[in-house]
Amino acid sequence: MLYAGISWHAGGYRLAVLGPDGDRALTPIDYAAPHADELIRRLRQLDTPDTPVTVAVESTNGTLDGRLMAAGLRVHRADPWLLPERPLFGSVPAEDLAGASLNAAVGLVPLQAHRGTQTGREEQLADQIAASADADRELTAAGRLFGHGPRDRREVALTFDDGPLPPYTGQILDILEGYGIPATFFCVGINSGGFAEELARMREQGHAIGNHTWSHPFLPELTGPQLAEQIDRTAEAIAEASGGPAPRLFRPPYGARTPEVLGRLSRFDATTLLWDVAPDDWALRRADAIARDVLADVRPGSVVLLHDGGGDRSPTVAALAPIIEGLLEDGYTFVRADTLVDRAATAPVGAP
Repeated sequence: MLYAGISWHAGGYRLAVLGPDGDRALTPIDYAAPHADELIRRLRQLDTPDTPVTVAVESTNGTLDGRLMAAGLRVHRADPWLLPERPLFGSVPAEDLAGASLNAAVGLVPLQAHRGTQTGREEQLADQIAASADADRELTAAGRLFGHGPRDRREVALTFDDGPLPPYTGQILDILEGYGIPATFFCVGINSGGFAEELARMREQGHAIGNHTWSHPFLPELTGPQLAEQIDRTAEAIAEASGGPAPRLFRPPYGARTPEVLGRLSRFDATTLLWDVAPDDWALRRADAIARDVLADVRPGSVVLLHDGGGDRSPTVAALAPIIEGLLEDGYTFVRADTLVDRAATAPVGAP
């Protein structure tokens, strides 16, 4: 057995691999974010029937697990109590993650592709969101948080999370361009600099770009300063890569929030946008099922959550045209998410 750990830092990822005796089986290697496929290929080369590889990531690295599992690798989450203290920006070192995989295998959480990075703590996530209901209402009343737009117009916003990631982001942009409709992309900072061409194209086509943190972390596990670094650095990276202003919309990964997290988010110069239609396209679903669920659940003012990064998004690409055509046939107009936010912010008190 080989024990791999993958950390993230400002420039990308670092891979460390230990053998069963704890000695290095591979000299640690750094990979820039655009070259994450090379990291995955290296692990696949190491993973053989005679020497299987187990991979450990931590909860602040939600950008790679889907791609690793799609490649057939066994991925585990190392929770904070198994690891040393996390730095202000970045995960714990890859060597420590590999060591946790070796020394605390019983405590690691094996991830499942259809459940994602939050495997095993879905109930905790749901409880935290439920406990945030009062804070949600307060921020919504203050115009700082929205789950959908006004219900009095047949308008809908398509949103895409976790990119940019070739080839899927480009394929989605091609489809949107063909239909001449706008969308909103919530991008992660770790990918933004390396795939600047995709962000520039989003701007050129008239799409909105939102902030989705740097590394797709589980926000309740971040300190206030760590959260600030995630948001501020991502805003800077998106502005630089796209040639436009910093995003005015923010979306928390997994929709994860607590009253404390929401209090911290309220201090940033961005509106938090959630969603009201989620076909779970990230969970290895078929394209026809994704399209069916979207068309069944959309209401006037809906915000649809789809994904252009984080894994194999070919089903999402295949579902997009049927979604667009079905909604057009049903009389919907497509708008950017910030348009819905502006309409909701100016709607009369008590409006639906």
